[in-house]
Amino acid sequence: MPSRHLLSIADLQPGDLQYLVERGLELKCGPACHSLKDKIIGLCFLKTSTRTRTSFAVACHKLGADMVMYGPNDLQTNTGETLEDTARVLSSYLDALVIRTSESISQMRTLARHGSAAVINAMSDQEHPTQSVADLVTMLEQFGDLRGRHVLYMGEGNSTAAALALAMSLMPGMRLSLFTPPGYGLPADFLRNASLFCRESGTRIEESHDISCLPTNVDAVYTTRWQTTGTTKPSPDWRGVFEPFRVTAAVMARVSRRTGTVFMHDLPAVRGEEVAAEVLDGPQSIAFRQAANKLYGAMAVLEWCLAPGNAQINGQIPARTLHANA
Repeated sequence: MPSRHLLSIADLQPGDLQYLVERGLELKCGPACHSLKDKIIGLCFLKTSTRTRTSFAVACHKLGADMVMYGPNDLQTNTGETLEDTARVLSSYLDALVIRTSESISQMRTLARHGSAAVINAMSDQEHPTQSVADLVTMLEQFGDLRGRHVLYMGEGNSTAAALALAMSLMPGMRLSLFTPPGYGLPADFLRNASLFCRESGTRIEESHDISCLPTNVDAVYTTRWQTTGTTKPSPDWRGVFEPFRVTAAVMARVSRRTGTVFMHDLPAVRGEEVAAEVLDGPQSIAFRQAANKLYGAMAVLEWCLAPGNAQINGQIPARTLHANA
């Protein structure tokens, strides 16, 4: 069967995402699987990465695939070769290309259109789809059921927040409250797309910049690093704008249910900036288990893209017609 791409969560149907999440947890709990034996996967990381790069490399090993690594100076795109020609050439060797870049998803779509290899977005400037798969795997493991779960996100509307919003909007009956600093909210097109998906799923997604209106009795509090790799802030006094959005023990006490509320972070973290050390290292934190689950999310994504016959939902799923987010 033909390969499939994972460029944006918006390209998925709800059943696809549900499969990826459930399969990720199944791979964590089940025996070793070599479903990608004889596959060759390229890992092209043009920006720094600890968890995503390592998780995909280990996922290739665990699934029986071989891999080729590319760094920021390894491909001839640096000397003027077009993406179209690069896609045609790499498809002669590779079954899939996992790519991290600071550029837009549109470049990945060009690679996908002009080559036969599956293309997987390991983070672009606007979206981090494989992170959201790991996030939902972790929530499913923690709570046993995603329906009815309420997540409070505090921080910048960055690529992680965008993917989380899209992913949760596809899952039935969830709720996401985004609290972002003024001027640093979720991109409007992502918020519109998530709202469209919510009409079908019954999920609620809302964004506010007023930190005095934090919800209570949430199931999870999620934040990300204020200084995302490779990005800069337009305002020189941005730290003052972000300060009220730090997750502290007082914030956790204010918004938590009596028992069971957890803290999540996509890592790396800067203790004392977006999160207090006592929260990140405290008993409510599942951030490091969340990081470990990136391996199983990566395994599920690779398998879904390259061995679709293993999935419950087969065949290429066409992209939805949405507001452009590439």
